[in-house]
Amino acid sequence: MIHLKRKQFKLLQIEARLLIPLAAPILAAQLAQQSLAFTDTVMAGRVSATDLAGVAIGGSIWGPLFLFLYGVLLAITPMVAQLHGAGKTAETGPLARRGIIVSLPLVLIAILLLSNASFIFSRMGVDPQVAVISTAYLKAISWGVPAVAIFLLLRNLSEGLGLVRPSMLIGLASIPVNVAGNYVFIYGKLGFPAMGGVGCGWASALSLWFMCGCMLLTIWRIRRYSMTHFFDLARKCGADGATQFIRLGLPIGFSLLVEASIFALIALFLSPLGALTVAAHQITLNYSSMIFMIPLSISSAITIRVGHAIGRQRFDRARLVSKAGLLLNSSIALITAALTMVFAKNIAEIYTRDPQVIAIAVGLLSLNALYQFSDAFQVGAAAALRGYKDTRVPLLMVIVAYWVIGLPLGYSLALTDFWGGQLGARGFWISLIIGLSVAAVLLGTRLRKVGYREGCFASE
Repeated sequence: MIHLKRKQFKLLQIEARLLIPLAAPILAAQLAQQSLAFTDTVMAGRVSATDLAGVAIGGSIWGPLFLFLYGVLLAITPMVAQLHGAGKTAETGPLARRGIIVSLPLVLIAILLLSNASFIFSRMGVDPQVAVISTAYLKAISWGVPAVAIFLLLRNLSEGLGLVRPSMLIGLASIPVNVAGNYVFIYGKLGFPAMGGVGCGWASALSLWFMCGCMLLTIWRIRRYSMTHFFDLARKCGADGATQFIRLGLPIGFSLLVEASIFALIALFLSPLGALTVAAHQITLNYSSMIFMIPLSISSAITIRVGHAIGRQRFDRARLVSKAGLLLNSSIALITAALTMVFAKNIAEIYTRDPQVIAIAVGLLSLNALYQFSDAFQVGAAAALRGYKDTRVPLLMVIVAYWVIGLPLGYSLALTDFWGGQLGARGFWISLIIGLSVAAVLLGTRLRKVGYREGCFASE
């Protein structure tokens, strides 16, 4: 018995080590993507506070739309991974082409919303000067939506094959393109008029087309992608591929939208508590988002390797990969949580020098340290389920955890006396810990059920 446990632990260690080379380039690509928004914020802020506010508010509309589109297109990763694992790599390229057609309505809706965002700002009571900048910023970004859709499809095609370095290199190369674009459009160089914060939108659109072009060139020129037959128009993808794409992708997109929307609502609920509380919450949220990139990247690797194992009919290997991924995510959460607890004050001081904001942020960062365990586990379990092509039931579980439990509990803890006293921002972070813990238990239970289910392919 002891010998078997030692052997299983060694196998888990081996699988965990195999996940790291896949996750590292994905992490670099994710951080590169995040740096684009960071660059826009910094460079717009150097123009004026109004330009900074315009870009920030515009980003609050673009961000959830991007996440939804990203989530829907993420469906191609497990589909490609399973086909590749089953030795049907030639079917992956036509599948990606069909994905472009399937995503066209979403692209058109996103462009329509971004081009008519002034309607939203007028209902929100946004300052007219800020609204003008935000509206023009979003109209500029709308020109890049087709590019980001194609890029995400091809990136997920590549990652589904286990080829993760190209998207990393392209993401890193897009950073100087975005900086140069911001410089030209914001300040009016090379004959262009000075656009201020609106220039960030045009620079982002330019960066998205750059990334799209690089990814297309990569698929066309690099020999390893020839086996996908992406550019072989004679090869067709059946209608069942499009149906499966929608069935898998929409729940993923809505799951990401549910998560993004709850954080937006929390920020709105906290606004009456004053600038100090909002600032401390924003510091904690920004730091949490950066740390989250680590388990998120490992989770993408989990999806790929689980998909490959399922494609090869190696259900035992798929279960082993899932366990190893959850173990790796939990171990990293232990390290990041400890570092957060120890350096909470130093982390807060990176963002602000205000002693009152720092004091509030330190308390919230301590809660965030606990939050990281549940967050790392649930994102890993959801990723493993994607590898099994199981997305609809996980969406319901996420809705229950966030909207049925997390948000009502957070509101009652933070802003009412129902539990004995208002806790402010701490109440919402306590509810997030509880909500995510529920999500972790539900998704973990679901993963165990799906992993041992006969066939392992069906999605309920």
